[in-house]
Amino acid sequence: MTLKTKKYHFAFYILVVAVQPFGFVGCRKGTGSQSSEMGFETEKQFPRGPLTVHVRVQKEQITIAETVMLELEAVIKPGYEVKMPKVDKILQNFGIIDWQNLGDRLDKNNNLVHTYQYRLEPFLSGAYSIPALSFEFHDVNSPEENKYELTTEPIDIEVTSLLGEQRAELIISDIEDVVQMPKKSSYWWVWTLAVMTVAIVCLLFYSRRRRAAQLIRIFKPAHEIAYERLRVLVKEDLVNKGMIKEFYERISNILRHYIEDRFNLRAPERTTEEFLIELSSADVFNPDDKANIGEFLKLSDLVKFAKHNPTTDQIQQTFDLVKNFIEKTKSEEKPIDVTEQVAEVA
Repeated sequence: MTLKTKKYHFAFYILVVAVQPFGFVGCRKGTGSQSSEMGFETEKQFPRGPLTVHVRVQKEQITIAETVMLELEAVIKPGYEVKMPKVDKILQNFGIIDWQNLGDRLDKNNNLVHTYQYRLEPFLSGAYSIPALSFEFHDVNSPEENKYELTTEPIDIEVTSLLGEQRAELIISDIEDVVQMPKKSSYWWVWTLAVMTVAIVCLLFYSRRRRAAQLIRIFKPAHEIAYERLRVLVKEDLVNKGMIKEFYERISNILRHYIEDRFNLRAPERTTEEFLIELSSADVFNPDDKANIGEFLKLSDLVKFAKHNPTTDQIQQTFDLVKNFIEKTKSEEKPIDVTEQVAEVA
């Protein structure tokens, strides 16, 4: 490094220290409050030389329907630089559904702090871990000669199943008796409801016409749509409510719509027999996937039409099969236009 370059580095460092009370104090408060609001259950610290890494995990036990926040914070002393790891390259049992860089700041000792947060979603239930992460750092004056590495330790996370601790207590409720509905003496409420419905429809039509010029088309991959539907299904807790038939109807429709969106096969409109005939000749699936989908659809029909009562293990395996198939075949190609769905929700 030339004398002129060293002077520029020294001048930049003096400038950073001088503006710390004005700029970095505000940044530190904002970042710290955002991290503290997460309520991290686990925090591990890994020091080596001028570098200290903090690994924080929001929870060590979650359900398959939940997400977990992972925070990585690297604190490096002046005169050194650190390279954050590429988390998406080493995570095998979790998907990253969101992430953000909280920015750089200086702590009270003028160390530079880098903070990244990742929102993780588990693929299947079981015992997994956040793997060991490697942070590379070096002296800014000789980056090629003095390279070092700090490696963290894995952090275990338990992902509980769909049924949780109530799997052994699953009870399917009997069909209720027919109830005689009382007769209404007046139908004024029908006319009132009709008038209100017409007024609401007219208002929505007028509102949509006004927004038509500002409407932005929204596209999503087929697997993201399917994942959202699975999360809604889990939150409705149909299994623990004894609504097994409704659960199989919903999860069967989720898989059929995903196959139609992803592979252009008309699965939702066809019977199981018709779809299996087309599935046998489709070259987009391997033999194992064809067999698994066939067994899943046959079991769903038994539950829906033959009053078959599946075991708790079969119910969990059904959910895992669908989610694993979506994860294995997902693709960012051919996204689906969901503009109208988003507009209706908004």
